[in-house]
Formats: sequence, C-alpha cells, structure tokens
Amino acid sequence: MEVLEDTELDLDVDQIREYDKKYNLHSWSAQKNLKPLVITKAEGIYFWDSDGKKYFDMSSQLVNVNVGHGNKKIIEAIKRQAEKMPFMGPSYAVDVRAKLAARVIEKAPDNMAKVFFTLGGSDSNENAIKIAKMVTGRFKIFSRYRSYHGASFGAANLSGEPRRYTCEPGIPGFVKFFDPYIYREKIRFESEKEASKFYLSKLREQLIYEGTDKVAAIVVESVTGSNGVIIPPEGYLQGIRKLCDEFGIVMVCDEVMAGWGRTGEWFACNNWDVKPDIITFAKGITCGYVPLGGVIVSEKIAKFFDDNVLMCGLTYNAHPLACAAGCATLDVYDEENLIENSKKMGVILGQKLEEIKKKHSSVGDVRYIGLFSAVELVKDRETREALVPYGKDPDGIMSKIVGMLKEEGFSTYSHESCLMIAPPLIINKKEMEEAMNIFDRVMYSIDEFVKTLKK
Repeated sequence: MEVLEDTELDLDVDQIREYDKKYNLHSWSAQKNLKPLVITKAEGIYFWDSDGKKYFDMSSQLVNVNVGHGNKKIIEAIKRQAEKMPFMGPSYAVDVRAKLAARVIEKAPDNMAKVFFTLGGSDSNENAIKIAKMVTGRFKIFSRYRSYHGASFGAANLSGEPRRYTCEPGIPGFVKFFDPYIYREKIRFESEKEASKFYLSKLREQLIYEGTDKVAAIVVESVTGSNGVIIPPEGYLQGIRKLCDEFGIVMVCDEVMAGWGRTGEWFACNNWDVKPDIITFAKGITCGYVPLGGVIVSEKIAKFFDDNVLMCGLTYNAHPLACAAGCATLDVYDEENLIENSKKMGVILGQKLEEIKKKHSSVGDVRYIGLFSAVELVKDRETREALVPYGKDPDGIMSKIVGMLKEEGFSTYSHESCLMIAPPLIINKKEMEEAMNIFDRVMYSIDEFVKTLKK
C-alpha cells in the first residue's frame, strides 16, 4: 500500500481520482462504476470542478450549506477556536458551548428550555428517541412512511423510506403511519382542512389500536425533506399537537433539513404556530463547516432531568470548534437577514416552479415553502403515474436526469421521482433567475426523454 508523506498532501487531479476510487467508500452507491467529479473550489452559491466548470449549487449540497460556501466569518471563528481550545470534554463548561446553547434557545419556540448537542441529524434523532422513552416510560415510537431521519440503527428504524430496509429486522416498537401526501392520495379532498381531518382521524385510530399508553413519541419532519418536500396541509401539525396532548405523547419535530431558515422561518414548525416538545436539528446550524446537531427540549422535559439522569452521551457532544462555528453561523443569519431572504426568494422560486409546471409535460407537481422545494416528475400527468416505481430505479432514470441538469451547470439531487431545489439562503434574484432558466431549458430535454420511456 502506498503511503503519502505529510509533505505530499497536495494531489494532482489524476491522483485524487485514483485515491478516491481506490480507498474511499461512497455512501448509497455501488462502487464499481462511480466517477465522482473532482471539486477544486467553492464560493457563494457556486462550486467548480477540476476542468474549471462552474455549477449552481441548487441543493445547498445536502440541503445544509445555507450560508453558501467560503463564508469568512465562520472560517475565522473556527480558526480562533482551534488556536484557543480545539477540544474540551462535554462535562466542562466552555464559553462557546454556553453561548451557542443560549442562542439556540433564543431562536427556538418559547416553550423550549435546553439543548443537547450532537454531531448531526442521525445522532439528534437517536437521542430524541431515548429522551422521549425516558420521560414517558413508554416504548413505541410513531413516524411516517415517507420520512428519512438518519442512517444509524435507531434513526434508520425511525425512517420510513427504503433506506431503512438494511436495518431490518429492526428494533421493537417502531410504528409507521401514512403521510398527508395529497398529490398521491386516491381521495380528492375539497380542502386542506378536510384532508387534515382525514389523516388525523386515521392516525388517532392507529394510536388507539397500538395502545396510547404504550406510545412515547410521534416523530414528524415538520416539512418532509428528501422524500418530496411534502408540506403539511392546513391544521395537520396542529392536529398532531392535540393528539399528543390528549394521550400524553411527546411530539418531536425533526427540523434537520427544514430548520434554520430553510422555510422562511427559524424553524419550520413556526409556519403553523406549533410548539413541539422536542426539536431535532443539524445541517443549517453550522452549514457543514463543522459537524453539529442537537436536540432542543421543552421546559417540562428539561425539568424532568433535574432529578432524573439523562442517559445520553457523546465524546464530541458540544464540540468547541463546532460551537464556535455555530455562533458565527447564527451571526451570519442575523447580519445578512437570511431568514427574510429565504422567504423573499422563496416567492420568486415558487413563481418559477409554477411556470415550469405549466410548460412541461413531465412535471406532475411542484411543492415549495421558502427555499425548500421539489419537482415531482411523472410519466403521465392525467394518471399521475410516477416516473420511477417507489423504492426502485433499476435503469437509473433519475440519475440520468440529474446528470442532464449537471451537464448544464445545475447541480442538485433526486429521490424517488422528485428533483430537489433548495439553494443557499444567500441567493439573489439574478442568480435565481439564471439558475431556474437553466432548469427550464433542460426540462424540455427531460420531457423528450420521458416520452421515450412511454413507448
């Protein structure tokens, strides 16, 4: 095995490709035919490959680079903390650790009291499950089928979509229920309120069948993320809050993707004035500059642990470098008015998506809130037949479509039959129009490609 000396860390492009292929395992992929782009630079809403080609980062990488690439304020904060104190164990009080916790609670709904920091979304959801079980003394956890809560074992069991399958048979007590996915519902509702009433009544029935005294938590993404940006219909989240209150169940809102301004509010649940018992977060708290996540708990739950041991722990809980990055990131959100910009640019994005829906035969539906959106592709707009079957894409159809967009400099990703569009919150009107013009133009080729699949 070839070993590089420290002085040889600068690799040329061919070496990067060679070592990447030879030594790295890439997630969610069969490795043999992978040919990842070599990326050499990233700034603002753009990144460049080794050939100098520029891409609009229209998914904020994994819906996490909210403040864009190369933000100097965050980078300098990390440098200062590295020089001052790169690490201190989680049992000690440290300035940035204390400051970030206070600022997170300041931004959270007013019933929230304390935060347990983690390394990312999976860790956050793992610990939320544990906290809900400890507080209630119950063991069943409800979550939705079209959900993704992480890839670690507990978080994968919490997830509903096919990425959970490799962790099955799973942990006892995880129960799935159906999403308020109105576009795919066979029933045609007269209003969002009517739809919410239907879904909530079925959920209530399921809770009773499972034994309400056995259910510790109902966990929902406030806005479903990669599984299609499914936005809760009017009254839905409020209805879940009422069910939790009725049966003494902990309401957990997973805001790993939807939090930190993505929907035009600090937290997505604020769009419906809902106050969960627990909020999990990650991604936008540091925008990927350093890994960090967290579990925010209500005052009632925080008081429970005054006298009961919190059986949660991580070596890198509230890591000082991550906390320093988090404090600087919150400064950037405030100083650059990014929450308001998300809302404002979200209106423009929504208008563009509605225009695209009208023009392109392969677009079945568009869903958007703030700078969080999905374009759902179909084989037939009348029947709403999905472009690829649920959980399957043996011919790589969606990968080809993502590749068509990337070839024109529009970078994003897909899941099931949906294309994600979730640019950094720093995007301006001119950049939005340029990027969406590319998307619109490529959609004509996608329309033609989809027609060939119907033959």
